[in-house]
Order: sequence, then C-alpha cells, then structure tokens
Amino acid sequence: MTAPAIPRTSPSAASTDLSVGSDALALLGETDRLAPFNPAILAVRWATTMVCVTLATQAFLDRDYTVIPWVMGMVANTVIRTFSPLSYTGSVRSLVDLLLEVGLTVLAVCLTGFWNSPLVFTLLVAAIIAGFARGFAFGIRVAASSAITVSLTNLSAEAWSEEAFLVSARWSTVLVLIGVVAGYARRISGEANRQHTLALDRLSRLADANALLSNLHRVAQTLPASLDLNEVLDSTLARLRGLVKTDSAVILTREDIDGTWTVARKQSMALNGSLDTDQLPVPAQAALTSRRVLRQGDLAGIGPGFNPGSQSGIYAPLVARGSLVGLLAVESRNADEFLERDREVVQGFIEPVSLAIDNARWFARIKTVSADEERTRIARDLHDSIGQSLAYLGFELDRIVKREDEGEPISDQLEDLRRDLRGVVGEVRDTLYDLRTDVGADKDFAATMEEFAGRVSERTGMEIAIHVSADPDNRLPILQEREMWRIAQEALINCERHADARRVDIAWHCSKVGAQLVVTDDGRGFTPAAGRVDSYGIRGMRERASSVGATFEITSAPGEGTTVRCILARNS
Repeated sequence: MTAPAIPRTSPSAASTDLSVGSDALALLGETDRLAPFNPAILAVRWATTMVCVTLATQAFLDRDYTVIPWVMGMVANTVIRTFSPLSYTGSVRSLVDLLLEVGLTVLAVCLTGFWNSPLVFTLLVAAIIAGFARGFAFGIRVAASSAITVSLTNLSAEAWSEEAFLVSARWSTVLVLIGVVAGYARRISGEANRQHTLALDRLSRLADANALLSNLHRVAQTLPASLDLNEVLDSTLARLRGLVKTDSAVILTREDIDGTWTVARKQSMALNGSLDTDQLPVPAQAALTSRRVLRQGDLAGIGPGFNPGSQSGIYAPLVARGSLVGLLAVESRNADEFLERDREVVQGFIEPVSLAIDNARWFARIKTVSADEERTRIARDLHDSIGQSLAYLGFELDRIVKREDEGEPISDQLEDLRRDLRGVVGEVRDTLYDLRTDVGADKDFAATMEEFAGRVSERTGMEIAIHVSADPDNRLPILQEREMWRIAQEALINCERHADARRVDIAWHCSKVGAQLVVTDDGRGFTPAAGRVDSYGIRGMRERASSVGATFEITSAPGEGTTVRCILARNS
C-alpha cells in the first residue's frame, strides 16, 4: 500500500517564521486552519459567555434594554458557533467572516458600556480566534485594533480622566497579551503537528521500504527455473520465430566491462565469439544509438547485415532499467519481407525480453556469489574432517620413517597406516557423495534424506529414524526445499561428528501451509550460550533458514541431547 503523498519543506523553509501559519497547516493538508483549535475556542466562548451573563445580572434586574439584547445576541452567537464553528481557510470570504465577528464583538462592547460593559470579556475570544487563525502577528493587530477602538470611543464619549486612561491601558495590554499567547500557541501546535506529520511520513516510507524488501525476499525465495539465462535465450528465440517470419536471427548480449557484444543465440548465422560496436551492421549501430527499433530494407545499398545474404532486417536494442543489455536482430533474404506491423510486434516484444535477460544475468551473478560461499563451506568441511586425517597420516609416516632409521621393525606400523589410509579414502568418497546429494525436481526432501541417512547410519552405526508427513502435490519451491535439506544435512552431520549420539529422529512435515523440520538426537548435548566446536555449522544453519524466511531454533543441554527445529510458513 502506498502512503499518501505529504508535501515537504526544505530545511531552510522549516527554519523560517511559522507565525503566518499557512505553511505549517498546509503541510498537514488542512483547509480549515481553525479546525485543530475548535475545542479550545469553544471552551473559551462558553466560559466568557457565562461570565458575561453573570456580569449582566444587574442589567436584567433593571430591565436595561440597551444591554439585554446584546447579551442575548452573544449567547445566541455562542450557541450557533457551537454547532457551526467559525472557519478560516485563508480565502477572502473567510477573512471577512472573521473580521465581522471581531467587529460585531467590538460594537457590542462599545454600545453596552465600553470597558465597563458586561460583554467586555468577549473581546478575549476575538483576540484568541485571530491568533489561532493567522498567528501572533495578526492576533496582535486585531487585539490592538479592538482595544484602540473601544478606548478612543470611550474617551470621546466621556470626559477625559486619568482613571479612564488607566482602565483602557490595562484592558489593551490584556488583549494584546491574549493575541500574542494565542498566536504562539498556534505556532507551537503547528510546529508539533508538522514534526508529527514528518515523523509519520518517514515511518510510512520505512514501512513502504520494508514491504518492498519483504516482497523482493518472497520473490527471491520462489524464483523459477526460467531465470536461467540459457532457458531465457532459447525461449526468446523460439517465441520470436513464432511472431515474425525470418530467415535468420541473432541475440547479442553486451559485456559491462569492455562494451563488447557476445553472440548469445543465433539462427542461420555464421557468427561466433565477440564483436566490437563498430563491427555491427550500420542499421544495428543506428538502433543502438537511437535506442529505437529500426526496420531497414535494401541492406545491400548501405552495407551487409549480420548475414551476408540478407536484404532486409529489424534491429532492436534491449534496454533494461535504462541500460543497454543486448541487441536482437532478425533478417530476411527478401527486401520487402518486413512491414511496419512487424517492427511494432518486435517493439512490444523486446521490453519483457530485455528485463528477462537482465534478470537472468543478475541471477547468474548472484549464483556465482552463492557458489563462492558454498566453496568456502566445502573447504571448511574438508579441513575439519579430511584435513585432520591427512595430517595424522603425515605424522604417522614421519614416525615410521624415524623408526626405520633406528633399525626397528615397521611392518605392523605400515599395516596400520594402510588401514588408516583406506579409511581416509572412504572418508573422501563419503564426503564427495554427501556434497553431491541434493533435492531436485525428481527427488524430494524425503527421498534425499532417506538416501543420505542410510549412508550415515551405515558408516557410524547410529540408529536414524525418519518420520515423513508430506503432500507430493504441495512441495516447497526448489530453492526453499534445498535450503531446508541443507539444514537437515548439517544437523545430521553434526550428530555424526560431535554429538556421540546413538539415535537420531528426523521429522519432516510439508503441506500447503508450510514445512517443519525437527532433528533430535540423544547425544551428549551442549550449552548453547557457551557454543561448541561445530558452532560455525550452527551459524550456517541459521543463515540458511533466514535466507528463505524460516524460523530456526536449537535447544540443548549437557547430557540431554540436542533438538534442531526449523519452520517455514508459505507466503499467502
């Protein structure tokens, strides 16, 4: 699932003044900039309305109709704004609505007693709304304008006095401070929301990356045999012959190192080895330069094609992920063989072919790396087993030669050495046989394990019991089953070499929901935390399990044997 696109700001933009508020709230994708603050505004509205009604009690008792209608109007406005809050979207209309609310409040205060009006606290709501809507600068301007309007009107209506001036100054200061506080509250809230949104954005991108890697991992686990380059090339040429009538065809792959072109597959063409770009036919070079499929007639007039007798051809560059990976060409001895329709058919054909060839080449490189790792493992196995035996034979030979120099009889020692040498030869044979044992399309896990376990039991005397519960129609993909088999093989070899076990039980369960492997021995066991001599093999089993998305667990204790458990769930 793709996360919704969220606008981002540059570091410089993030450091600018956010008091205007439009950038921060636009970052959140909001249209109503007062919406996040509606609960706070509503609470302040009702609080000030209740205070105003309380202060207007005497006016109600005195039936002062210059005050009562305005008080009732403010109560009605509060009720209306409860269900239909004032909104500010940055548009001219929303600004006018906000200023009308402020102007109505100032008018109500001026007509009901100026700073002595029971509605004076409603000015606080106007300053708070202004600060929340557009930041502290706008809040200060609205608060200051309201205070100046009420003060000047008050001073002009009454005789000027020091007390009236001080009251105006106090209320003006309070209003300005309220505007500042509201503006900074909005700024802090906007910055917090911005950071929260950026954090969610980063988390969303990490989640997308994780999902992508997980999907790639699943794909890697179930790669089909068609990733073999030879199969891809053969099937490409066969499909091409079915789409376009042609006398000859060739597929060349481009070498990344020196840019030469290798003849990968051909039909009725006397081409071999590698070619430089300037050795390619002129229309082929033009197709590579333009990276377009070109249809060329009258080859005799511009130079020979790949096939000397060809009179026309179609030349298609194979491009994958923006890079040239190969060239496909079909040619005919008929100058009018290929039509525009044929060119379009090849055009639609080459894109999946390019990707398939590129994927197969990358997969071959990956297999090469895997083969190197497998060679390292084989070298380690040979060193651990055969290498030690050969070193022992070398020491024995040195000892026998020394005894011969001293004139002592050596016939018995030579007989022992010959017997040991036979044992080493048998060990080499068994090791090579074990390395060649593997699962395949025609031999599943159970058959392979039965064969291998039989050899191990024969040479060690261990009792090996195999318990299989597998559905032949629901085998694992070959790559996954092969890794599970290698884990089982490593576990059984560890039992042979290190566990000193008398009995080993191997359980294999495979169904449409997944597979489970359990290898249990009654050997001497070990303390997992402390490791043991075959810990490298245990690490290899863990790595193999991780490579196919399986869980791996090993439990053991001194004198209580060892259990290896590997569980693989199928991808839904």
